[in-house]
Amino acid sequence: MQWLSVNQVVTSHQARPVSAGISFFMQRNERLGIAGETGAGKSSLLKMIAGLLQPAEGNIIFEDKRVEGPEEKLLPGHRHIAYLSQHFELLNHYCVEEYLALSNILETDEAISLFSLCGIDHVLKRKTSQLSGGERQRVALANALVKRPRLLLLDEPFSNLDFVQKENIKQLLTTIERSLSVSSLIVSHDAADLLSWADKILLLQNGQIVQQGAPSHLYLHPVNAYCAGLLGPFMALSVEWLTPMGGSAARPTNSKMVYARPEQFTLDIEEKNPNSFLATVEAVSFLGPFSLVEVVCRGERIKVSVPVAHFEKGQQVYLSLREWVW
Repeated sequence: MQWLSVNQVVTSHQARPVSAGISFFMQRNERLGIAGETGAGKSSLLKMIAGLLQPAEGNIIFEDKRVEGPEEKLLPGHRHIAYLSQHFELLNHYCVEEYLALSNILETDEAISLFSLCGIDHVLKRKTSQLSGGERQRVALANALVKRPRLLLLDEPFSNLDFVQKENIKQLLTTIERSLSVSSLIVSHDAADLLSWADKILLLQNGQIVQQGAPSHLYLHPVNAYCAGLLGPFMALSVEWLTPMGGSAARPTNSKMVYARPEQFTLDIEEKNPNSFLATVEAVSFLGPFSLVEVVCRGERIKVSVPVAHFEKGQQVYLSLREWVW
């Protein structure tokens, strides 16, 4: 049985389609990520699922019941679906514990445990206007959870966060999911932020789903340059260029282009592979855990990720495929 089902939902803004017949489903305890460029319709889709935006067509079914939109209810929103905006809006002139009390339906012990879980127990006496950006985000998250939702919708929770903060939020969500039995759906403009978190990712473009599947499948098998670019660095290469390197064993059906990742190539000072080709190093960029080496080979500029930057500009090297998974 499908826990959440979105069926051909359509909405528009100023006569421009925002969601143009989107359909997908989500199972309970599944982690679903939705990504796409700005204006792809991500936030509008999230608001329709939450019952905060009325679909012009289609319907959304949650736990076997249709989610009603704001044109059908006096108080918009679904009581078991919590929506957290990317702006983390909090009411001013309240101290944090007063603000949380407005929505709280938890018992005292449960609420105390939740506030500790979210890492906000030390700011409960502060005014909402006195919080840092990270504290505002955690208070907004706690405010969504005190309503005891079964589905948590998060709009751009990783925006404006550094790597460490992103990983902390992911870990917090994992702890919350296990402790409170809540499932999460995250929207992000950067699909790479979802790779290590989601069980399934949907990629949106112009209000439509252009590709969906497991993170590893989307990363290794993007259907076009748009999907490839959402998930990280890539190179668009012709199948004809790739075939002499051993990339033709399982060439994609009816495709003349391949979207390759830097880690799928390797560089050697000596020719160790019969399918390798001579290349010239053009640039070396140190990126911390690895270096990105740009080489020119048979007329194509190829980026290769290597663990140690022992190459120099102008050096002659041999380029080969490290691993090719279609």
